[in-house]
Amino acid sequence: MTAAPWPAPFATTPLDATVAIPASKSLTNRYLVLAALADGPSRLRGPLHSRDSALMVEALRALGAVIEEHDAGSPFGPDLVVTPIPAGHVLPSGAGPDGTLVNCGLAGTVMRFVPPLAALAAGPVTFDGDPAARVRPMGPVIDALAGLGVRVDGGDGGLLPFTMHAQGRVRGGRLTVDAGGSSQFVSALLLAGARFDDGLHLVHEGGPVPSLDHIAMTVEVLRSLGVTVDDATPNEWIVSPGPIAAFDRAMEQDLSNAGPFLAAALAGHGTVRIPNWPAGTTQVGDRWRTILPAFGATVTLEDGVLAVTGGDAIHGVDLADTSELAPTVAALCALADSPSRLRGIAHLRGHETDRLAALVAEINALGGRAEETADGLIITPAPLHGGLFHSYEDHRMATAGAVIGLAVPGVQVEDIATTAKTMPQFPQLWADMVAQTAARQTAG
Repeated sequence: MTAAPWPAPFATTPLDATVAIPASKSLTNRYLVLAALADGPSRLRGPLHSRDSALMVEALRALGAVIEEHDAGSPFGPDLVVTPIPAGHVLPSGAGPDGTLVNCGLAGTVMRFVPPLAALAAGPVTFDGDPAARVRPMGPVIDALAGLGVRVDGGDGGLLPFTMHAQGRVRGGRLTVDAGGSSQFVSALLLAGARFDDGLHLVHEGGPVPSLDHIAMTVEVLRSLGVTVDDATPNEWIVSPGPIAAFDRAMEQDLSNAGPFLAAALAGHGTVRIPNWPAGTTQVGDRWRTILPAFGATVTLEDGVLAVTGGDAIHGVDLADTSELAPTVAALCALADSPSRLRGIAHLRGHETDRLAALVAEINALGGRAEETADGLIITPAPLHGGLFHSYEDHRMATAGAVIGLAVPGVQVEDIATTAKTMPQFPQLWADMVAQTAARQTAG
C-alpha cells in the first residue's frame, strides 16, 4: 500500500533550533570497504545506520566479512566491528550458478565500490538492485573488471545486472577508465587497489571527473590507514601494493545531510545550529559554509557549532559544481528574490534519478520557473504555491521538498520514507527542529 504524502511543516515563525546529524554515508561506506580488506579487525564508532549502509554491510557479509554490532550508547545506533574477508576467500559453492548475490538496492557506493573488492574473492558474484538502479551507469566498473582480467557476464549497455567470475586475486597495474560520469568509478578502484598484487596505476581518459572532493576523501582515508597514494599528476592515481591497517575510528556526521537543516534557516528566516562540526574534513558538505552566505545567510563556526541565520530575503546565486548538494541548493534558488544559475552538475542526470529533470518538474509544478541547461539549471523567481512534491525514490529530492515546504504552505512530499537511504531519522529530526522553535517561544 502506498503511504500517504507527508505534509511538510510550514514555518509560521522564525526558526530557532539545534539539530544533531547522523554519521556520514560516504565515510561509513568507505571505511566499511576498507575494514573488509584490512590486516585485522576494525571498529567504526557511531557509523551511519541507513538503507545504503545496511546494503553495504550485507554485501560485505556475503563476501566473507564478519560484521558485529556493539551498543555504545549512540542515539543513532551501535558501533560496527568488522573482521576482514580472508585473502582469496572461496565463496560458498551452494550459492547457485550465478554465485553469491549482492543486492545493491539504489546505493551507488555498493554497486560501484564492491565489485573491485569482490574480485579478490574466488567464485561467481552477481550484482543487481532496485529497478531504478538498473539505469544507473556501471560501464566503467564493468570495463575496469575486464581490464583487470575478471570475466563478466551480462552488464548489457553498461548496466546492472551482471555476474563477475572472481579468481581470488587481481594482478593490478596500469588501468584506464572513463570516470566522466561519476567520481565513484575512481574511488571504487582506489579502495581495493592496495590489495592488488602490483597495486594500481589508474588513469582517467574522458571528460572532466565530477565531484573531485569525493576522490580526495577516498585518498585521504586510504593514506590515514597507511596506504601510499600518489595523485600528483592530474587524472592519474597510483596506489602502491601493501596492507591496509586495521583501525578504530569515530565517524564524522554527514555534512551533506546537514544541508537541508542549514538551508532551513534561510527558508524559515531564523537560526539553525549543528554541533560537532569538524574543524577539518574532506566532506563536500563543508562547502555549506561558503554556499549559504552567497544566498545572504550569516554563517559562523565557533567551538564546533556551525550556526546559520537567514535574513528577510534569499538572494539568487551563480554556483558551479555543487555536486550532491544541488537539490537543496535548487530548493533555495526556487525561494530566492533574483535569478540563479547552477553549473557543472550534468552528472546529476545519472544519480538516483535524473535530478535535473526532476527538480525542474517539481519546482515548476509548484508555480516556479526552472529550466535545464546542458550542464545545470536556471531558476527564476516566481510565486510558489502548495502541491505534491514527488521524490522519485531519491532522498535528496524528498529533502528539497521539505525545504520548500518550510516557506510555502500546503507542500506535501511524496514518499518521505525514501530519506531512509541515508537518514532514516529525517522526518522526526525535521519535525523536532520546527517543534524546538515553538518550545523556545513558549518558554520565552
